[in-house]
Amino acid sequence: MTHLKYFAPMLFVCMLGLIPFSMAISPNNIFILGGQSNMAGRGGVEKDPNTQKMVWDGIVPPKCQPNKSILRFSANSVWEEALEPLHWDIDVNKTNGIGPGMPFAHEILAKAGNKSGVIGLVPCAIGGTHLREWVKGTQNYTRLVNRIKASEAQGGKIQGLLWYQGESDAAVEEESKFYESNLTKFYTDLRTDTNHPDLPIILVKIVTHDFFISPLINFLKDVWKAQEDITRDLVNVRIVDGKQAVGNFDTGMNQDGGHLSTKSEVKLGKMLADSFYSNFGNRLTAA
Repeated sequence: MTHLKYFAPMLFVCMLGLIPFSMAISPNNIFILGGQSNMAGRGGVEKDPNTQKMVWDGIVPPKCQPNKSILRFSANSVWEEALEPLHWDIDVNKTNGIGPGMPFAHEILAKAGNKSGVIGLVPCAIGGTHLREWVKGTQNYTRLVNRIKASEAQGGKIQGLLWYQGESDAAVEEESKFYESNLTKFYTDLRTDTNHPDLPIILVKIVTHDFFISPLINFLKDVWKAQEDITRDLVNVRIVDGKQAVGNFDTGMNQDGGHLSTKSEVKLGKMLADSFYSNFGNRLTAA
């Protein structure tokens, strides 16, 4: 009984010590993943010929494997171990696969070493969306701002927005005409409303348009020009070319021709990390 008398309080103290530790896990450097399906990730997602349903093959490359220094902000606003698919509870009612988020984080860890600390990824991308569905006043915009604020409130610092969107707009003439003005307003409002006036933004120059919206006609040149121009018009906005990640269109895209393959998503993640680190790497903190 004497032993139990002293053992019980000690056990209780140990348990108390463990609880705050598990709840206190939060990242040092936070990155927002925004846009549509190619940011959410469709790598490894193909149509099953038997069921005609989209199915993820479940293959997770080395650069997408879990790492104790990579966390994910869940739909319930909880930091947890990052596992593929990152957007499973964000881009709902769709089949998610590999995206550029995990390979981006792995590459930042490799480049920055101890300086990178713990990286936090905040999935926010929604497949099939037009840019007008992201501007201030929309549900997507409000949710995005709220998730950014909530992720930072638990510790860590927002270091950048990775943005891959525009395929839907490149399929509609009216949407493409206003793409640059809408994108400028979106970035400006987002920086203001999250209190990050100089937030680094790395955007992906889209590869193709949404064939499902417009099989034959596209307005890719208008969207490409808008994406290139905004990097000159706004500070701290950089661009990477999605075509460089894809390489050979036949092997670098899924069978649907509109989504990046797993291999291309992994390469894109590295390109995004290269761009961020070379331009904004000095912002990273392990404190």
